[in-house]
Amino acid sequence: MQIKANPLRHGVALSDKKAATKDLPVQAIPAPDTVAICMSQHIGKPAQPVVQAGDAVLKGQLIARADGPVSANIYSSVSGTVKSVETRKDDRGASAQYVVVQNDKQDNAAFLPPLAEKTKENILERIREAGIVGLGGAAFPTYVKMTPRTPVDALVINGAECEPYLTCDYRLMVEKYAELLQGIRYLALALGVDKIYIGIEENKPDCIERFAGEEDIVTVPLHERYPMGSEKHLIYSCTGRKVPCGKLPADAGCVVQNVATAYAVYEAVELGKPLFERVLTVSGGAVQRPQNLLVPNGTAFSYILDYCGVDDSCAMIVDGGPMMGVAVADRKVVTKKATSGLLALTKAETDGSTPTPCVSCGRCARACPMHLMPMDIDFYTQNEDYEGARDWGGVLNCIECGSCAYVCPAKRPIVQSVRLAKAKLRELAATNGK
Repeated sequence: MQIKANPLRHGVALSDKKAATKDLPVQAIPAPDTVAICMSQHIGKPAQPVVQAGDAVLKGQLIARADGPVSANIYSSVSGTVKSVETRKDDRGASAQYVVVQNDKQDNAAFLPPLAEKTKENILERIREAGIVGLGGAAFPTYVKMTPRTPVDALVINGAECEPYLTCDYRLMVEKYAELLQGIRYLALALGVDKIYIGIEENKPDCIERFAGEEDIVTVPLHERYPMGSEKHLIYSCTGRKVPCGKLPADAGCVVQNVATAYAVYEAVELGKPLFERVLTVSGGAVQRPQNLLVPNGTAFSYILDYCGVDDSCAMIVDGGPMMGVAVADRKVVTKKATSGLLALTKAETDGSTPTPCVSCGRCARACPMHLMPMDIDFYTQNEDYEGARDWGGVLNCIECGSCAYVCPAKRPIVQSVRLAKAKLRELAATNGK
């Protein structure tokens, strides 16, 4: 079944930059000699290691247990020996704990048993047990998202993949259609809903056509407009429902899951496979052999870039997509569960302009899909008035899509201001709580 989408009237029109990898099948990268698996690769509390240096581990073996209700189990992505449990810097410069495993190249695995009785309760427990998190970028523990406190009646699948360059979700929809379809239906069963929507941008007509043939799934072709894949806008485009400010999708009766998450659910239920590897896109003008790769969790960016080849024109390495991704200074950073892309961009693909004062043109406000005043957020943050950024700029409602910074003629670092303001407000809340 297919219906027309409700349009996204703000945001920005972007060149999708997907041609380099769109037609390239997924290939498995050879596992590296060592992996460094982060304990903080999901929203919530870091997982607690259950192994120590010298322990032998198998691929798919639990190496860290979820700590608390908002956390996620973590599994080894290779077989071998634990070299160390140590502290390192992550892609954002924060300190985190890592389990470093020396790969024995034997590829010995120990998965969970395939799920025999596929009931709502059993699927939910398997999602929790397998350490599945949202693979669209946020890495929110999927079990928590699948057990909302308010009643829901609709599952919305995100097949938009609106970030430029990235094609890993598209390749899953093309190559693993039957498995993905089953994973979607398992998610609906676990939620107890019979309304299923999938939003797919119009630059993927083959995927739209295939899903439109499914009677139990409403397929919604989405206009190519960024950030069409954000939860609130996807829900509105597919269902016409609006998520109130400060509320969650469940408050609009919906749960949103990414296509890669649905595929991970299929693997966990049918194969007993925990989440320890994922497909990501390696692209950018400086990449000699752009690819869609199946990569073990904890693989160093340097290893992936060497495998694909990066020439001297590389001016920036980006973890994720160019709009919401993070520029990394150290190629020793490793992949996490939610790493969807690795870009090596040339100078022509980046903008190193020095920011100048705001010219009050209002372009950022016109582009903002959340109807905020990004220039006010930046102004108050730069003046260290973080409560002003909250009260007058609406920073807590910002989804950090980067549309404002993209259109800003003064090249203001608005997204950085947003993240700083949110961090300072969290610090203030913690201090006041004491």
